[in-house]
Amino acid sequence: MTMKLSTTLRHVNTIPHSENAEILKEFYEYLKEIGTSENYQNQNLKQITGFARFLGEKTFYDIKMREEIVSFLDTKIKDIKLDPDKKWITTWNDYLWRIKYFFRWFHNYKMVKDNREEPKIVSDWITPSFVSIKKKKTKRILPFLHSLTNF
Repeated sequence: MTMKLSTTLRHVNTIPHSENAEILKEFYEYLKEIGTSENYQNQNLKQITGFARFLGEKTFYDIKMREEIVSFLDTKIKDIKLDPDKKWITTWNDYLWRIKYFFRWFHNYKMVKDNREEPKIVSDWITPSFVSIKKKKTKRILPFLHSLTNF
């Protein structure tokens, strides 16, 4: 069952570290401000909320090493017996790109605004080195591609 945005926002308030909850609320405001869909907002917030819960008492400001992110992403890996097609790779990659996007916003927009400076435009954003993690490759044929090859 899909979680509604209003439910996700209530979950943001239950993140163990209140500073991370406040940062996620700012991220949500940013996503609304730039005109993203509610579904896009919801999916980003759900996944970053999961990451924030994983961090426990660490704040987003404390994250400086890629291992801190990869250890969270690796919680999405499923045993080969439970997932012989390795569908977990799609989930792992989805979480990765959303975390990358969040940290790009965090470092190029939020932290810059906190310093009372004008944030960079999105095309000038840089990706912090600790979040420059390569996505995992999959050998699965995606359903829509499979249908294209079966004429």
